[in-house]
Amino acid sequence: MARIASESLIERLAAWGVDTVFGLPGDGINGIMEGLRRHRDRVRFVLVHHEEAAAFMATGYAKATGRIGVCLATSGPGGIHLLNGLYDAKLDHAPVLAITGMQETSVLGTGYQQEVHLDRLFADVAEYNMMITNPAQLPSLVDLAIRTAYARRGVAHLTIPNDIQVAEAGSDPYRTVAPARAPQTAPVYLQAPGAPRPEDVEWAAEVLNRAERPAILVGQGALHAREEVLAVAEALRAPVVKTLPGKAVVPDDSPYTTGGLGLLGTRASEELMEDADVLFMVGTNFPYSKFLPEVRDTRVVQFEADPTRAGARIATDVPVVCDAKEGLRALLPLLAPHDNHGHLAKYQKMMAKWRSDMEALENPDRHPIAPQYVMSIIDELASDDAIMTCDSGTIATWAARHWTIRGGREFYLSGTLASMAPGLPYAVAMQHAFPGRQVIAYVGDGGFSMLMAEFLTAVQHRLPIKVVVNNNNSLGQILWEQMVLGYPEHGVRFAAPEADFSAWARSCGGFGAKVTKSEDVAHAIGQALAHDGAALVDVDVNPNEPPMPGKVSYDQAKSFAQAFLKGQPHKAAIATTLFKDRIQKLGD
Repeated sequence: MARIASESLIERLAAWGVDTVFGLPGDGINGIMEGLRRHRDRVRFVLVHHEEAAAFMATGYAKATGRIGVCLATSGPGGIHLLNGLYDAKLDHAPVLAITGMQETSVLGTGYQQEVHLDRLFADVAEYNMMITNPAQLPSLVDLAIRTAYARRGVAHLTIPNDIQVAEAGSDPYRTVAPARAPQTAPVYLQAPGAPRPEDVEWAAEVLNRAERPAILVGQGALHAREEVLAVAEALRAPVVKTLPGKAVVPDDSPYTTGGLGLLGTRASEELMEDADVLFMVGTNFPYSKFLPEVRDTRVVQFEADPTRAGARIATDVPVVCDAKEGLRALLPLLAPHDNHGHLAKYQKMMAKWRSDMEALENPDRHPIAPQYVMSIIDELASDDAIMTCDSGTIATWAARHWTIRGGREFYLSGTLASMAPGLPYAVAMQHAFPGRQVIAYVGDGGFSMLMAEFLTAVQHRLPIKVVVNNNNSLGQILWEQMVLGYPEHGVRFAAPEADFSAWARSCGGFGAKVTKSEDVAHAIGQALAHDGAALVDVDVNPNEPPMPGKVSYDQAKSFAQAFLKGQPHKAAIATTLFKDRIQKLGD
């Protein structure tokens, strides 16, 4: 049996340590599928139900493992479907390789069926983007694609015409006229040095040592540097603020953290940003610059791995290009221990009040069910090394505030793209990567309904993921965003009948439970977590529970009131919920 070019592709993926490819077959990639079949003992193909989910799975795999995630789609519409998940990888800096099919080279440019030039379409999303036109280019272009994805922390794309896929591996059908030969490369990536320049660290230490009211802001670039972040916080007596993608950098019960920042963050973090005289940013390119300090009042030190992102959000006095862990290790010996105990104590007191307020909202006696209570039960029953994946929307608020990072827990969502629907495919990919760990997808009804077929994928691949649907029968985040603009809600609540996603779970062969009463939440989630297989709990929650910012501004309150005056539907139910929230924070 002749060795085909697609075998060269798959063999090279295996040489790079790729063990999983997420995708959906099609006639535009039949040659690649044959390569996968011939090497199924080295690289497993995970058959999904939508190419968008395959791209999300590759992205989730890369985020959780740090290794290249790979997705595969056919030519034309199949490749187009990958884009949303690939933009998630691009914006959150996850190394992903997308492989797509292409029409045979002899018909390109003729308007053949499904002829979409995916290399042109992917030009914006991909750091490396190439159409293979000669079997001799393989496997070297695989090396270049993966190396680029790792080096630039982004997307690489290879599209391969049908005839090239099944051509003889290594063959070169063309006469060579230039002084060149087919490239010969190796499946090797050398990590760039992450140590900072000594003079830059000394400069950073000088500024930090002079700080009287320091604040540390950490992001996903510091996820591997927990011990170092806490050591710097101790030396500076500095509170630590966490971006949402960086939620797992520091445990949520640490005496140094003030939690998140922004609309999903805490009042303590927001007030700290207003108070700090020095802000130390580590491993973050936090996009919501409105919540960052005014540069006229605050000096800024930034440890950033990518030189192009240093100072991208706020003018930085001391930009240091380095890996977060290596940079902090170099910095620590240069820090003079601070004695500003009052500064840290101030925010510890504020966080104690915040945690008390959040606990008060986790009330099991509310009807309809309070989403905060649902999240608190997940938090209580989940293991200490559980991985939580989350969709975008109000659920991100409840997870940010009520999912407690402790032990080896992790947390992943679409951070910068903030796409709907990645929670479920992320969970599928991460359960593949970590078969012995508990993986929980906490999703909204809007996002889940987009890619709910992937629950069937989990059942078919015998993946014991757990899914909890926060079902408010609406696009909750958009509802509140409309009101914050001063507009009454419109087009954000789904009509009756309300979905029962537990029935879908059972029809797939998994565990499914529908919950409409608070007293049933703990039992249903406990059953799901104990189930030996894929499980889903669909919880009807209060659709009128607002994800209020940690600190409500005058303009936000004014716009909220204007929405009521302009004819906001359900205003009585919303007002009642707000009143109950306020009473419970006061300790009824």
